[in-house]
Amino acid sequence: MGHLPRGVLRPGPPPVTPTRPDTALGAPMLDRKPVQSWLTDMDGVLVHEGQPVPGAPEFVKRLRASGKPFLVLTNNSIYTPRDLQARLARMGLDVPEEAIWSSALATAQFLADQRPGGTAYVIGEAGLTTALHAVGYVLTDFAPDYVVLGETRTYSFEAITKAIRLINDGARFICTNPDVTGPSVEGALPAAGSVAAMISKATGIEPYFVGKPNPMMMRSALNTINAHSESTAMIGDRMDTDILCGLEAGLETILVLTGISTRAEAERYPYRPSRIVESVADLIDEI
Repeated sequence: MGHLPRGVLRPGPPPVTPTRPDTALGAPMLDRKPVQSWLTDMDGVLVHEGQPVPGAPEFVKRLRASGKPFLVLTNNSIYTPRDLQARLARMGLDVPEEAIWSSALATAQFLADQRPGGTAYVIGEAGLTTALHAVGYVLTDFAPDYVVLGETRTYSFEAITKAIRLINDGARFICTNPDVTGPSVEGALPAAGSVAAMISKATGIEPYFVGKPNPMMMRSALNTINAHSESTAMIGDRMDTDILCGLEAGLETILVLTGISTRAEAERYPYRPSRIVESVADLIDEI
């Protein structure tokens, strides 16, 4: 290397920019903005086995009084927001209909964006069919653009067979959520993810899942309340759906221990929530 002219300093190494913890692995973000919007899962966070989680009614009441935008999220596509509002009201949770965001609504919005005014063959209940009608979709079993699989209390072998044949004939395969089981008072129930696996095995076609942990569920929720990821927190009880989904969407993530995941189980994942609290009761004073 040649000599520099007298009085000219040789350039040193570039300055090192301080880095924050590795957020890709779920480490807490030290420079997050104060929380201005809230997203919260429903089952396991606000309600559990048909009963309100202690502190949940007070948490919702404080949210409403704060004026901050919020949404209650659920992967369950069976019910309409009105149905869910009534269900929550019976448990003392005063959640407005417009503050409920389901995988059925997210799926309908996704399809309306992808193929406006399209057609679909649907396996599901009122939550899903109502949402699709609301965005202008026609439900049909004649050469539909999509086969859309959601939750239902009674999966029909005839309907599953029809779905398989339509997918084999070229229909695109969409599923509201990947959950393989759902909760009930009697125990676990097979859910959409299990039926999707059956259809995939028969067709060789994997579905596109819209609900959690797809971060699209979070982004559609953020758009609904005009919120920003850097100032929004996601509260959930499952590391593999709620926390993963919130993390990938860039939200602050808060794991509560009133549902599926325990503190010990959370440590086994390669990503971490921003923090862990016992229940939403611990968050009331933060709103």
